[in-house]
Amino acid sequence: MSFKVEVAYDAKATLGEGPHWDEANQRLFWVDILEKQLHIYQPHDNQMTTRVFDQYIGACVLTESGNLLLAMKNGIYHYSLLTEEKTKLADPEHTLPNNRFNDGKCDPAGRFWAGTMSLNEEKEQGSLYRLDSTGNIKKMLSPVTISNGLAWSPDQTYMYYIDTPTREVKVFRFDSTTGDITSTNQVIKIPPEMGYPDGMTIDEEGMLWIAHWGGSRITRWNPQTAKQLDEIPIPAKNVTSCTFGGKHLDELYITTARVGMNEIELEEYPLSGSLFKCKLPVKGIAPYLFHS
Repeated sequence: MSFKVEVAYDAKATLGEGPHWDEANQRLFWVDILEKQLHIYQPHDNQMTTRVFDQYIGACVLTESGNLLLAMKNGIYHYSLLTEEKTKLADPEHTLPNNRFNDGKCDPAGRFWAGTMSLNEEKEQGSLYRLDSTGNIKKMLSPVTISNGLAWSPDQTYMYYIDTPTREVKVFRFDSTTGDITSTNQVIKIPPEMGYPDGMTIDEEGMLWIAHWGGSRITRWNPQTAKQLDEIPIPAKNVTSCTFGGKHLDELYITTARVGMNEIELEEYPLSGSLFKCKLPVKGIAPYLFHS
């Protein structure tokens, strides 16, 4: 299938990441981790506003009350969009100053899952955590190296997870009531020539859409058969994440990065760091909100 990819916003992000669709207000939140920026993109008038913070910001998710949770360098914070007040909820790695939070998402029951990594990408220095509405935070997987993409199956019985350097998407059985996960032998293996799996999302058919760092593409996979179904070429070297948005949840928003690219690569991929958009023949699932 051929796809039409367009630039939604030429942001020239250093490390664009973490797109989160605000269904109620028809806008997209996303971050530039290394620039410590939260972007708010409004498709209806193609405008983007930016809020700058005092530390790296790896991920953002909406709460049921219409505010945000931010996974940052020094912990997880509640952030008021109205007052811009930031309140720390948890800092499970306060004894690990060389770590930061990276990707994060809410599960179907409204718990926030977010993982960490070493600032210089040291092997197996990170973990995946789960934060619930009472403020209790629990380490769910450890050790990991670059905690990244998360998704849950439409029937809420599986969780999918990426630790980028493994080049694998691991499949876990998921108990939505307890939030517990159980390992399975199922795994999607990403071939080296396709780069590294980074962020991902899932459509209403239960198929995964995976962003490829160093691979200039988004791919669609069946997680039960571990077979690739489709591919969207992206005019950026490092594709970091994607999420469904739009009025009908049939537009894929795609984040990319410029970090680490040399002049020759930037000439080849001048749109690196842009926010891209692609209309799809399948719909996504609205992002889950943090239950507070």
